[in-house]
Amino acid sequence: MKRSGDFVIGFLVVLLSSIFFCFQNVIVRVLFNEQTILGIFETGGFVPPTLQYSFLLMFMRMLVGVPLLSGIAPKLYPPIWQEIRCLTKPSHRSVSWQALICGGLMFLYLAQLYISIGLIPTGIALTLFFTYPVFTAIFSWYWFGDRLDTFRGSVMLLVMFGSALTLPLTTATIDQSTWIGMGMGLASGVTYALYTVVAQKAFEALHPVPFSWISFATTLLLSGICLLFWSDGLQNLPWTALWIGSFLSALATFTGHLLNNLGIRFIGATTASMIGATNPALTVILAWLTIHETLSAIQILGVSLVTFSIALLSRGRFANHVNQSKEP
Repeated sequence: MKRSGDFVIGFLVVLLSSIFFCFQNVIVRVLFNEQTILGIFETGGFVPPTLQYSFLLMFMRMLVGVPLLSGIAPKLYPPIWQEIRCLTKPSHRSVSWQALICGGLMFLYLAQLYISIGLIPTGIALTLFFTYPVFTAIFSWYWFGDRLDTFRGSVMLLVMFGSALTLPLTTATIDQSTWIGMGMGLASGVTYALYTVVAQKAFEALHPVPFSWISFATTLLLSGICLLFWSDGLQNLPWTALWIGSFLSALATFTGHLLNNLGIRFIGATTASMIGATNPALTVILAWLTIHETLSAIQILGVSLVTFSIALLSRGRFANHVNQSKEP
C-alpha cells in the first residue's frame, strides 16, 4: 500500500512533467506553423506538418535527447549501465521486450501527435491526446484487473464529453486536414495509454531512468531508419532554426518523460495519467501567452471540463490514499 506522502510526491512530479510537456508541444507547433512569439516577432513554419517531417523532428530531438540523458542518467541512477547490460541476459528477456515495446510505442505516439499539432490548434490536439486516461484505465482493467468504480467511470464520461466540445462546431469548418489532425490526436492518446500501461509493468523490474534511456534510444533508431528510406525533400532546410527548436524540445521532452516515469513508479499509470491530463488546459494557457493561439468559447469550455474532471478525480484519489494511510 502506498503512503500518502508517496502520493503527494508522485502528484507533484507528474504535474511538473505536464508543464514541461506543454513547452514541447508549443515548440512543435511553432516549427510546423509560423507564429507571432509574445506579440513581438514572427518565426516558425520551417517544415510542413507531414509524416516525413515528423520523423525528421523526432530524429533531431532524440539526437539531442539521448546524449543528454546518457550524460545525466549516471548521476541520477548510478547503476544504469549495469542494469541495461543485464537486460541482455535470458532471465531478463521479458522486461527487455517490455522496454523495447515502449520505445516503439513512444516513436509511434510522437509521430501521431506531431502531425496532429501541425494540423489543428495545439489545445485541441492535446485535449484529444489526453483522452488517454480513459484508454489507460481500460487497458489496466483488462491486463491488471484495476476495476473502475462509479466515481471514476463518471469522470471518464466527463473527459470524453469535454473532449467532444473541443471539436469544430460545424462540418463546414472541417476539411480533410482537420479530420486527419483530430484522428491522429486521438490515435496518439490510445498509443500513449499502451505506453503507460506497459511501462507500469516494466517498472516492477526496471528503474525509470534506464527505462527512459531505452525508450529514447529506440525512438532515435526507428526515426533514423524511417529517414533512410524517406530522405527526399530534406535538402536546403533552415537547419539552424530546426536545431534550436530540436534542442529546446529535447530538453523539455527529456525532463517531462523522466519526471512522468518517476511519477508512475510512485502512484501507478492510471493515477499518473489522470493528473497529467491537466496538460490541455496548461497548453492552451501557454499557447495563448506565447503565440496568441485562441479557441472558441465552447472549445475553452471543453478543455476546462477535461481539466476539472481530472482534478476532481485526482482529489478523490488523494483522499482515498490519505484514508488508507490512516488505517491501522
